[in-house]
Amino acid sequence: MEEYPPLASLSLTHVHYNPEDRISYLCAWLALVPQGLCVVYATLIWSNREIEIMLMFAGQLACEALNWCLKRFIKEERPREMHGKGYGMPSSHAQFVTFFSLTLTFFLLFRHSPHPTETHTPFTFFQRLVLSVLALAGAAAVASSRVYLNYHTPKQVLVGCSAGAIFAVVWFLVTTYLRRAGWIEWALETQLSRLFRVRDLVIQEDLVDSGWARWEERRKRRAFQVQGKKSS
Repeated sequence: MEEYPPLASLSLTHVHYNPEDRISYLCAWLALVPQGLCVVYATLIWSNREIEIMLMFAGQLACEALNWCLKRFIKEERPREMHGKGYGMPSSHAQFVTFFSLTLTFFLLFRHSPHPTETHTPFTFFQRLVLSVLALAGAAAVASSRVYLNYHTPKQVLVGCSAGAIFAVVWFLVTTYLRRAGWIEWALETQLSRLFRVRDLVIQEDLVDSGWARWEERRKRRAFQVQGKKSS
């Protein structure tokens, strides 16, 4: 009888949890947040072609690369109760969501300054602050779930959060320098950026309102044309 090698599990979306514990079940869903955010990144980049989102995603990937290097340098095992594979120090989930939430917070509070239009009043600073707090709270929930599910020790999660926070600050400073030094404007003028229609509107415009304003303008033109036909 032919022998086959033992099968492996694709652990990207494979989560162990206690089916009799509702909190454990919720934590299992929280473990899928990084994958969901990657889908959000890809969707926004493809649909809006905003360079700010591309920069944020590039930083996210660089943060993940840093986590990969740190795990193989430290080589600390996961908790004994965990049946998964790979090193546990630092927690990649904690580092991922901390970088995302802090980068989003820096953008909302220090870089995003949308102007009001005829169809939209942008969020106030206080509303953007509330969104930032919610993002940070969500990141804390995801990080805590890794300890609850015994995928990581508290120390591994804290180190992951610290690495994500430090990298978020560094990345924000780097992108701020690129903007002030004119490198972003230069990149937007390259043939490749113009080929893929990359733009930089999200700093001063709302992503939803930019499309809504054009829709309202089109509706007004159509209504004006209909009225003109009726009057004639």
